[in-house]
Amino acid sequence: MQNFPPQHQDRQPGFEYVMHPLPISDNPAYNGSGKLKNKAILITGGDSGIGRAAAIAFAKEGANIAISYYDEHQDAEETKKKVEACGASCILLPGDLREQNYCRKIITDTLTAFGKLNVLVNNAAVQFVQTRLEDISPEQLETTFRINIFSFFYVTQAALPHLQEGDSIINTASIVAYQGNKELVDYSATKGAIVTFTRSLSQQLIPRGIRVNAIAPGPIWTPLIPASFSAEEVAKFGEQVPMKRAGQPYELAPAYVYLASDDSSYVTGQTIHVNGGAVING
Repeated sequence: MQNFPPQHQDRQPGFEYVMHPLPISDNPAYNGSGKLKNKAILITGGDSGIGRAAAIAFAKEGANIAISYYDEHQDAEETKKKVEACGASCILLPGDLREQNYCRKIITDTLTAFGKLNVLVNNAAVQFVQTRLEDISPEQLETTFRINIFSFFYVTQAALPHLQEGDSIINTASIVAYQGNKELVDYSATKGAIVTFTRSLSQQLIPRGIRVNAIAPGPIWTPLIPASFSAEEVAKFGEQVPMKRAGQPYELAPAYVYLASDDSSYVTGQTIHVNGGAVING
């Protein structure tokens, strides 16, 4: 069983550099084999947590990376440093995913930097704990849906004209899409929407040869956790799954590489569950 020091952050989606212990985003034992050589990949919410871990693994496989993030500049610069240490190029694209114009701009900026886009990772999310449905304000509801699912539509709409046969879209869902969470009703609803968005869009894009899949993480040690829960809840985070511990971001990275690469050429419309042993039917 693993326990974290009690800690809390007052702002979504949180800062990685102040966490203790720091999440582990890089697995030194992971050696790339060129699976994504010269690919251009855009990751929303790529400054920290799961997005950072995916960026590092993609870079080890030879891809160049564009990182969309809100304003967590110190975290984003650290991710850029880690990606470039792998020999890849990395651009940082700060802004607000609630704005459709920004969602379009990050596609344009990625194309300007790399001349193409091969893989889109829709990953950014926020969550706000509310124990009563009646306490979810219209402002919270709109923010949660705009970031967690509207942005997936907006960014994907802007990306699709530039994706080619063999390219890939990867959406970050969550275990709560299947199990629910009584304190995260609006967040859980957006994650369920992501699963059905993935399934539906995958069927639409089969004739174009573009694959669309999702990854549903369980409890993962990322900035979103201390930014969402009380210090006491953070201390016990991850105990609820069969492995009795939270996962580290690097433990999801190979799943993102798999879905981004040609290794998953016969896989679309699917969700990979990386959750510490929770059995999911769906």
